[in-house]
Amino acid sequence: MKLFIAFSLLIVPIVFQKQICLALSIPASPGYYQDGDFVIGGLFSLRVTSGDTKSKFGFKDTIYIPDIIYADFTKHYQHILAMVFAIEKINKDLNILFNMSLGFYLFNVDFIEMKAVESSMALLSGESPPVPNYSCRPEKTDKLVAVIGGISTGISTQISRVLSLYNVPQISYAPFDQSLGTGVQLQSPYQFPVHTTALYQGIIQLLLYFSWVWVGLVVPDDVRGELFLRDITEEMNNHGLCVAFAEKVPEFPAKDTVNRGLFIERFTLTRVIVAFGDTYSLLRFAYNIFCNTPFGNVWITTSDWDITTLSFRQNLSYTYFGGELSFSVHTDEILGFKDFLRSVQPRKYPQDIFIQDVWSILFECPYTYLYGIRELSQCEQNGNLSTRLLYVWDMNTSPSSYKIHDAVYAIAQALHEELSFKLEENSLNKDVSKAPHLWKLHPFLQNGQLGRSTNEEAVMNKEVSATKLDIFNYQSLQSGTKAQVKVGEFVFESYSVQNFSLNDKLITWGEHHNQTPFSVCSQSCPLGFRKTPVEGKPFCCFDCLLCPDGEIANETDMDQCIKCPEDQYPNTQRNQCLPKITDFLSHEDTLGAVLVFVALSFSAFSAMILRLFICYRDTPIVRANNRNLSYLLLVSLMLCFFCSLIFIGQPKTVTCVLRQVIFGVVFSVAVSTILAKTFIVVVAFKAIKPGSALKMSMVIRLSNTIVFCGSIIQVCICAVWLGTYPPFPDVDMHSEFGQIILWCNEGSTFAFYCVLGYLGFLASLSLLIAFLARRLPDSFNEAKTITFSMLVFFSVWISFVPTYLSSKGKTMVAVEILSILASSAGLLGCIFLPKCYVILMKSGDHSRKKFFK
Repeated sequence: MKLFIAFSLLIVPIVFQKQICLALSIPASPGYYQDGDFVIGGLFSLRVTSGDTKSKFGFKDTIYIPDIIYADFTKHYQHILAMVFAIEKINKDLNILFNMSLGFYLFNVDFIEMKAVESSMALLSGESPPVPNYSCRPEKTDKLVAVIGGISTGISTQISRVLSLYNVPQISYAPFDQSLGTGVQLQSPYQFPVHTTALYQGIIQLLLYFSWVWVGLVVPDDVRGELFLRDITEEMNNHGLCVAFAEKVPEFPAKDTVNRGLFIERFTLTRVIVAFGDTYSLLRFAYNIFCNTPFGNVWITTSDWDITTLSFRQNLSYTYFGGELSFSVHTDEILGFKDFLRSVQPRKYPQDIFIQDVWSILFECPYTYLYGIRELSQCEQNGNLSTRLLYVWDMNTSPSSYKIHDAVYAIAQALHEELSFKLEENSLNKDVSKAPHLWKLHPFLQNGQLGRSTNEEAVMNKEVSATKLDIFNYQSLQSGTKAQVKVGEFVFESYSVQNFSLNDKLITWGEHHNQTPFSVCSQSCPLGFRKTPVEGKPFCCFDCLLCPDGEIANETDMDQCIKCPEDQYPNTQRNQCLPKITDFLSHEDTLGAVLVFVALSFSAFSAMILRLFICYRDTPIVRANNRNLSYLLLVSLMLCFFCSLIFIGQPKTVTCVLRQVIFGVVFSVAVSTILAKTFIVVVAFKAIKPGSALKMSMVIRLSNTIVFCGSIIQVCICAVWLGTYPPFPDVDMHSEFGQIILWCNEGSTFAFYCVLGYLGFLASLSLLIAFLARRLPDSFNEAKTITFSMLVFFSVWISFVPTYLSSKGKTMVAVEILSILASSAGLLGCIFLPKCYVILMKSGDHSRKKFFK
């Protein structure tokens, strides 16, 4: 394109300028011209057509083919009126241009880049169709000082390709695009800067305010769309928000490549959509929306996309986009502009070729179509624009109109400063009305400010330090009319200095929602549950898992559960930590009380047997196998029953140390006594046989030695245990749910099992000796009862070890007490009950002689 333009501008010799201009005098393209000492060009877009300008550059005759009009943007006519209004105000102020006037030359380029090129060349040549490199109307071209246009990046770029060759200043009122001007043209167009970071942060704050974490993005398929996707996605990820999908819209009239099924699925499953683009770039997308059933989405947009202007089905704008929230750069009211709009009528501006077309649409008038222009036949010439509905006209000043108004004032200010410079040098003469050299205006435009007429702080080609964005809501008022109502604002100075305010009571959500909608990929995890990611999906999509034992989630959507302190435990809902109850095997517990009763009962029973044996101490059954050992065994068993009581109650240092030591020593005495009695059974016959060297007195002394040695070894083991790692009171926070178990830590587990092992060793010797002596012919032979008692003893303590190790809390203590009671009761019953039976029931039938028969 650029090579073609440059070639066209240079190939025609200047000497044939006049002849060529006359030869190409064919009907001109529509243009609205008003003369002045200085002329500002304007290139605007009022409709979307199928226009084809490939043969309109004047090199051959063409047959005019009317354009097909796809969409009329009647609201864009306000852009032209904003320029006319600004020029009229400037011309009334004699101090700005020193009694000189501004004129304008306006073109409608639709949204076609070729038309923008043609109109740009027409501004330079003064004729349409344009004649490259020629000024057919010097009175127009010599007065041209600057051009305002166009409405999109693509059109602005094509305009700049032509104007930059002649160093003509161009101010673009398109949305700010940082890629605009990165080409090779000599002079980039001036742009109205927008703090894009403020827009991103405003959108993020709005999403966070309503907890919308699952959001779809819609952007045009161009450089601006790519940059927006990159930046907003990064910001969303930084704030824990997810992109549900990103829809890239091809620019109209490019071929529609949208997958209908995927399109419907995306917009059905995603409630909130952020749309970034302008009315034209999203035209294809709007068409796809209208061709499908309304999805009930909540739209977040910028003022560049006027969703109230529906080109295909204008009466359904609120059905599809009701409840939309739009961000717009805050601007002050242009003084007198609304009154000016109310005064606009076709009769007031008979030279305005655009008003006829616009008026016929606004007031629904019949029209005739001639050379691409709809001319009024019967229409309300005195109609008032303030009576028109929102989808065709808006009395509020659009952001683009603000930019155009400010651009006119910026050009006028640049002219003022240039003329002032001439006055200072006393160079103002009769040729002062001639426009200054165009390149001289660039320094003034570069250093000037846009928005002086509206007190704005935006500076051309410079970022502003603070940006204020207004938030509007598309509503249906009680009167039935549609309006954009301001519901909040966002002020951005820096990442650390932001102010977001929103009156959500003023917001309506359209026809599909009667309350604030939700937009999440997964429902919030309730209290007591944590989030777990779903493989292959964004982090906003998750499953909910119940917190593990000992942990809680006291907030919704927690990533990790919180572990309760050791002295607390989670409730059944796992959303709160409760203080644990201190617990131990106490006398008040049912289990503790039962064990105390059993221990005392067995102790009392042992005492009764001891008394019985003392009363019948002279009977053969008592005297057999050393009655003193029987007394000692009964006392030790009684103490065994009593030592179990030390295990019951709150553990303390004294009780923890004594209970295992007393248990080990007393039991070793009992088992050593049984071993001694077994020894007596074996050697008794040898002591009483004639000729035996072993006397009975020696047998008794040996048995006493066995008891003493067996007991003293256990005492030594316990002493070593107490001297190294003695038992101590401890707390168990984890064994029982919701309880803190007070228990005695054995200190050295090895020492504890050494005590049990030594008892097992003594019991094994007793069992072995008794088993070997079970068949000795002695009427008072205790070998059988000792054998059976040792089997009971082993059964109890062998089953004790796994049961003890698998028990927790006070159950562990109860297991040890039951083992002590069971083994002691087994010894008591197996050894002494048969003797008691003989003493009480058959004591008269027994004599020593009878036993030796």
